[in-house]
Amino acid sequence: MKHFILSFVALLFFVFESIFAQLFAGDMFGSNNILVPRFMIVFIFYLTMYGSRRMGMLYGAILGLTYDVVYTEVLGIYMFLLPFLAYLISKCMKILQNNILITCLMALVFTAVVEGVSYQMNHILTFADMPFGEFMERRFVPTIILNLVFIIISCYPLKRLIEKFDLQGEME
Repeated sequence: MKHFILSFVALLFFVFESIFAQLFAGDMFGSNNILVPRFMIVFIFYLTMYGSRRMGMLYGAILGLTYDVVYTEVLGIYMFLLPFLAYLISKCMKILQNNILITCLMALVFTAVVEGVSYQMNHILTFADMPFGEFMERRFVPTIILNLVFIIISCYPLKRLIEKFDLQGEME
């Protein structure tokens, strides 16, 4: 039952990310900034942090493949990036303290890395024609601010939800 609930929550984040992007796309606020919600990626981060590394990597691979199929032109970018970063995060957090401030900062770094790698891969494959400076100004900074707000709002509820299922002993 707990895996069904976690899968349902992951699906909700996946769908909500798309809905949020559609609602706030374009010139809604009178600027030409691009806001990219990375709610599903934040969920994978918290699942890795408070659940287990294997569970984070599994959800990262499945949701990454789904994300590639639905949203990107190239299969594999997110499918390999998300489990790899989930693995790195689990290793980093063994060194760092596991308090709420460090966790939020690491979630932000995780999101920034995903955004940066996504831009670089699209730039290398010539899907993105935006220069790096314009990317930083129009997309990266607004995306990081949006996701920081989401991380702050969701950190405690996601922590409680994932810890409730006690995935540590089951998957390690």
